[in-house]
Amino acid sequence: MDLQMGAGMDGVTATAAIRQLDAPPPVLILTTYDTEADILAAVEAGASGYMLKDAPPEQIRQAVLSAAAGQTAMAPKVAALLMSRISSPEAALTAREVQLLELLATGLTNRAIARRLFISEATVKTHLVHIYGKLGVDNRTSATALATQRRIIRPPGQ
Repeated sequence: MDLQMGAGMDGVTATAAIRQLDAPPPVLILTTYDTEADILAAVEAGASGYMLKDAPPEQIRQAVLSAAAGQTAMAPKVAALLMSRISSPEAALTAREVQLLELLATGLTNRAIARRLFISEATVKTHLVHIYGKLGVDNRTSATALATQRRIIRPPGQ
């Protein structure tokens, strides 16, 4: 499953739908997107694995076989990111904070973000305080720039 599939349903939504079937098959994500936001969304949707398209063909083949056998298959870079989140959870952004950062990067106001996420503006502000603290920044622009630089979120427009 790729994450971007043109107009219509994206790969994360399709993965979640597939995983809701009565006898769901495993889903292996094969994509060029290696941001924390993409990886977390795919794993939360139920993906059995996450591989990058620039991996050697044999590694991709082995990942497909592993996923088909019910095992987890992760690109080394993806596994390292997930391990980093587990080993230092106090500094890691939550999935909701990453989601908020993605919306922040599009230029939405706190009010618009609150509406989009069905939360209050006060909750958005609380999330921003936590995000700023975890990233070591003090404003929206710095937060989105650093999150993009660290590959937590995709650059706006991608």
